[in-house]
Amino acid sequence: MGNAGKYSQDAVLRARVLLLGSEEPSLRARLDAYRVLAEVSPRAYLPKLVDALLERARDFGDPEILRALYGEAAAAARRFDADVRDGKERLHLALSHYEHALFAVGRRAEGRAVCEELAEAGRYGRLAVVLAEEGRHGEAADLLGRRIAPRGADVSEWTLIERAAALDAAGRHEEALDVFTDVVDEARRKAAEDRAPLASLVWKLEQYARMLLAAGRLTAGAATRGETLDLLARLARGGEPVSWSNIQASWVTLLVLSGRPAEPPATPEAPLPAFGVHPVHGWSPDMREEYVASVPALEQQTADLHESGDLPGLIAAQRRLTVRRALHWETCGRRAMESLLPSFDEGVALARRLTADPGALVRALTDRSMFLLAVKRYEEAHADFAEAAALGSVLPPIVTRT
Repeated sequence: MGNAGKYSQDAVLRARVLLLGSEEPSLRARLDAYRVLAEVSPRAYLPKLVDALLERARDFGDPEILRALYGEAAAAARRFDADVRDGKERLHLALSHYEHALFAVGRRAEGRAVCEELAEAGRYGRLAVVLAEEGRHGEAADLLGRRIAPRGADVSEWTLIERAAALDAAGRHEEALDVFTDVVDEARRKAAEDRAPLASLVWKLEQYARMLLAAGRLTAGAATRGETLDLLARLARGGEPVSWSNIQASWVTLLVLSGRPAEPPATPEAPLPAFGVHPVHGWSPDMREEYVASVPALEQQTADLHESGDLPGLIAAQRRLTVRRALHWETCGRRAMESLLPSFDEGVALARRLTADPGALVRALTDRSMFLLAVKRYEEAHADFAEAAALGSVLPPIVTRT
C-alpha cells in the first residue's frame, strides 16, 4: 500500500521535522506533510491526511477546489486499513462531501457513482434522491424501503415522506397512502400529547387529503380536510398550544411536493428535484440551483400570459412561480411575511376571476391558508380554509405523473 518512491528522502525528512518541531505548523503545512508521509507510512498518516483535507476544505467556497479536496480525501480514506479507528465513518463522511461537491459542479455521473458506493455500504439516502431526480421513482422508493423495514422501525418522518412521494410518483398510490398514513398517525399522536405543534399536523393533513383525492377516495379526503378545518378553528380561537420556531421547512417541502404534477416528468437526461425531499438537506445542489434559477423565466411567462388573456394558463404558471418563491423565502432566511404574501394574494385574486373552475380558487385559498399558518396568522389561515371548504370541501382529483 502506498508509493514510497513518489517523494524523495529529503521530502520525507522535511515533513517529519516539520511535524516534530516545537511550534504548531499551519494547517496548510501539515497537509503538505501528511501528503508526503501518507505514501511512506500510510497506516499512521492516511487518517491524519483525510482529517486535514476535510478541515482545509472549510476554508474554501470555490466548488472546483472543494471537489478536488474532497476527492483527495475520499481517495485517501478508501486506502484505510480495516483497523483504522472510525475508519468506515470517516470514509463515509469523505464520500458524502465528495458526491455533494461533484453534483455542485454538474458532474452528475461521477456523483451518482459515489452515491452507489455509499449505498453498497448501507447508506441509501443520497442514491434514492438521485434516482428520484432522474425519474426512477420506483427504484428510489425500494431503496428507502430498506431503511424503514421492518415496519415500525425508528426512522424520521422525513424519510417516510420521501418514500411516500417516491411511491406516489411511481404510480404506486396505495403503497404511498399506507406510508403517509403512518406519517399522519404519528403526527396526530404527537399533537395530542403536546409534543409537536398543531401547525405541523395541519400541513401533513393537507398533503394527505391531496393524496386521498388523487386516489379517488373522495369521502376520506373530505373527512381529512374537515379535520384540518377543525384544527385551524382551534388555532384561531386559542393559538398554538406548543411553542415552535423554524418548522417552516415542513410546510415548504409539502407545498413544493404539491406542485409536482405541474412540472414535466423527470428523466436521466433532464433531471428535476426530488419532490418530497427536504430542499436544503436533501436536494442535490445542482437541482436546487436550477429550480430557483427558473424564477426569471417563469416571471416572464406570467407577464406574457397576462398580456395574452389566457387566465387558466396564467393561474397555472403563477402557482409554479409562487412555489419557487416560497422555497427561496424559506431557504434564504428571509422571514418577512410581506415579501411572499403578495404572491399568494395574486393567486387568490386570479382564481376568483376563473368562475368556471371553482377548484382553482379552492386550491389558491388553501395555499394561502397554509402559508398564513406558517407565519402564525391563525385567524386569517382559518378564514381562507373555511372559504375553501364552503366552496366544495374537497379539491378536484389531481393526477400524479408517473
